[in-house]
Amino acid sequence: MNNMQQKITQLLAPLNLQYFEFEDQSAAHVHHTHKKQGGHFALLLVSESFAHMNRLARHRRVQELLNPLFQNQEIHALSIVAKTPNEYFQ
Repeated sequence: MNNMQQKITQLLAPLNLQYFEFEDQSAAHVHHTHKKQGGHFALLLVSESFAHMNRLARHRRVQELLNPLFQNQEIHALSIVAKTPNEYFQ
């Protein structure tokens, strides 16, 4: 587990994740002229916490928890797939 994955995992602890996938996609964006700081990451998150939230609310909740990493410019772009256990494991 790399340093960024550890930071993200710690910040997402309130979600009590049942499943978590982390992918660092930064290497694919190295040559973008607009990219100055922060990495590009993709997350797959499974949590019962998402049960009564629509897709937008789920994304907002994840972004809210990861806000310190956005503020510190450690994350430039983030792809989020957020599902409940029933949605993911069926």
